[in-house]
Parts: sequence; C-alpha cells; structure tokens
Amino acid sequence: MKCRHCGTPLELVFADLGSAPPSNAYLTHEGLTAPETWYPLRVLVCTACWLVQTEDHAGREELFAHDYAYFSSTSAGWLAHSQKYVSEMTARFGVGPQSMVVEVAANDGYLLQYVKQAGVPCYGVEPTASTAAAARDKGIEIEQSFFGKELAMRLAAAGRQADLTAANNVLAHVPDINDFVAGFATLLKPEGVSTFEFPHLLKLVAENQFDTIYHEHYSYLSLSAVARVFEKNGLALFDVEELPTHGGSLRAFAQRADTGSREKTTRLAALLEAERRAGVEGEALYAGFQKRAEKVKDDFTAFLIDAKRKGLKVAAYGAAAKGNTLMNFAGTRPDLIPYVVDKATAKQGRFMPGSRIPIVAPGHLDADRPDIIVILPWNISEEVQSQLSHARQWGAKFVMAVPELRVN
Repeated sequence: MKCRHCGTPLELVFADLGSAPPSNAYLTHEGLTAPETWYPLRVLVCTACWLVQTEDHAGREELFAHDYAYFSSTSAGWLAHSQKYVSEMTARFGVGPQSMVVEVAANDGYLLQYVKQAGVPCYGVEPTASTAAAARDKGIEIEQSFFGKELAMRLAAAGRQADLTAANNVLAHVPDINDFVAGFATLLKPEGVSTFEFPHLLKLVAENQFDTIYHEHYSYLSLSAVARVFEKNGLALFDVEELPTHGGSLRAFAQRADTGSREKTTRLAALLEAERRAGVEGEALYAGFQKRAEKVKDDFTAFLIDAKRKGLKVAAYGAAAKGNTLMNFAGTRPDLIPYVVDKATAKQGRFMPGSRIPIVAPGHLDADRPDIIVILPWNISEEVQSQLSHARQWGAKFVMAVPELRVN
C-alpha cells in the first residue's frame, strides 16, 4: 500500500488489531443469518509525510451506507459543544444574515440547527440517507453527496460559496484526503474560513486510545501532517485550539492559501513545535503501542471472565464504534456481555457487528439491574455516569477499559 497523501510505500506498522467488520455496520435480525465481511485492521505510518493511516480494504460507500446508524444528536454533551461552536465562530468571524455557513458531514443537523436558529443562511453536505433525512426534518437543506473538489466546484458555480465551513470529525473519515481538502479551497469565498475538528494523534498515542481505530477512520491526524496536506491542496492553517472532545481533539482553522489574509497565531506555532518535540516525525513515538493495546485487551477479557465465574450480571452502555473495535479485538461475545444499551433508536433492535451482541433501549438496564455496566464510549463516561447515577442505588459499578481498566 502507498500513502494516500504523498504516495510513498508504507512499511512502518503502528497497530495491528487483527480483523473486524466495519464498526458501524450494525446487524438486523435478518442479517444474523448471513455471513459478515471482516477486513484486516492494521494502521501504518508514512515515513515521508508522517500521515498515519489504515490499510485500504473497503470503499466509502460500504462504510457509510444509506442506513448509517450514527446520529450525532444522541449526546447532550456534543450538542452543547456544537451550540458553543456556533456562538463563538459567528462572533469571531462576523458571520451573520448576509453570510453562508456550510457544514460538511452535517449528519442529523446537530450543528446547523443552531446556525439556523441564529438567523444565518446555511446548508449541509451529508452522504448518508438516514442522517440526511433527520437533518431535513429539522428544516435544514442537505446536499446528499460525498464531498470533494468536483462537488465543491459545482456548488461554487451555483453561487453557493461559504464564508464559514465546518467539518467536525470527518477529516479522518475520507479515503481521498487530498481531494477532500481541495474541495474546501474551492468552496470558500476569498476571505472565508474553514474549521476542522479531529481527534489528536498525540492523545491517541499517549492515552492508548486504540479503540478509536476502525475502518471508517482512514487517517489518524497530527497537526503537522494536516498542515502538509492543507499546503498541498490550497489551504493554509492560521490557528488551532485544543479541545477535550473525543478524548482530546484539535480544532484547526484554515483559509485559502491564495487569498486568505489572517496572520498565523502563536498557539499554532507552539503546538507544531510541541509535536516536533514529541516525535511525530520519528519512528520511536509509534513503538510499543501494540503491546499496550494488547494489555488492555487481556485485562478487559480477564475481568469479564472473572465476573462471569462470580455470577455477576454484566451489561454495556453505548453501542459506539470504538466499543466494536474493543470487543472484536478482545473476542467478546454475548456470553460475557449479554446486551448493550443505547439511546439511539436507529441502533435499538440491532446487533453489534462482529460480536453480534443485541442492542436494547435504556429501559432494559433498569429492568435487569446489572452488577457491572461497561461504558464503551469512555470519552463521554462522565455524562453517562451522571445519566445512570441511579444504578448505584442497586450497587452497580461502572467500568471503562481504555486507557486502562478502571472500576468506579
């Protein structure tokens, strides 16, 4: 395989998690009678441009299908984050009724609903039919398509260029990162601004967040690699913020390289220097990650087996993609975790890919009263524990496996 940005042959292995089906390919009852397609799940590092990336095995149309089941509005914390983003960005960049805001990967309208409420013209780009329909139900205009330079040219030619574009947790999800980024340089007005939020590679490495590795995440991004990709495709970074979301993310601010006039901030330079000192452009940073991932897998499996032997009831909360990575890597099956609770109605009644553990509504948790609740989306564990605080009344304990096994 060659690097999807610079074309250099890839040889340095960062992580090998065996094989798994696509993490958002939730199964129906009918699907249980059919075989699943499993793909190798390996992550490689380009030693030329230092883009960290999965091996290519499945196309985007398969991973982001019409019945895609991830709905951003499920998390109250993420909605609050999105509302704050709209307030801050519209104030900082003078976005108002005369402006145009475009979100790429608009999902179910979780963010653009706040843009619309602020009286700012907007539309979204979203390829998955399920989430696009949910966004339209909120009164949000959606261009249902995968984003890239060709679509951006068509939108720009129709007079639909943007003063502000948002792209949250999608930069890692694109197989052709060059075409994707080039689309923003085309869609932006001359003085427009693009923001991109993505999990930070340094956090992934430092905190052993191996369960954020799955096929839908084609790339694992450092700011240094992003700067290189942007430079080659018509964008220029001018600022960055560090965010707590998704276990530690970055919000990168970019402008058109040919017309943008904003000065680079000192915090952009400082973070690029911090990455250099951490060694994102050297092989040593990536050594040892595999062993740490395997320790989590072993500790998690041993804990579940011990709980089974003791006759304890175990349940999981949050049918998250990261949970599927963990359970498929660990070989977890319904004998160890009989069910997963999730608030998203699109997931209820389905089954986790690979493990085939049933997904049920939150009420099932109260009826069953398990002794142990494994929180799979550890990035929102505080929110989940607050929602389920009543479970402590029957003696339930909360468990997180990443970055290491914790019992609360």
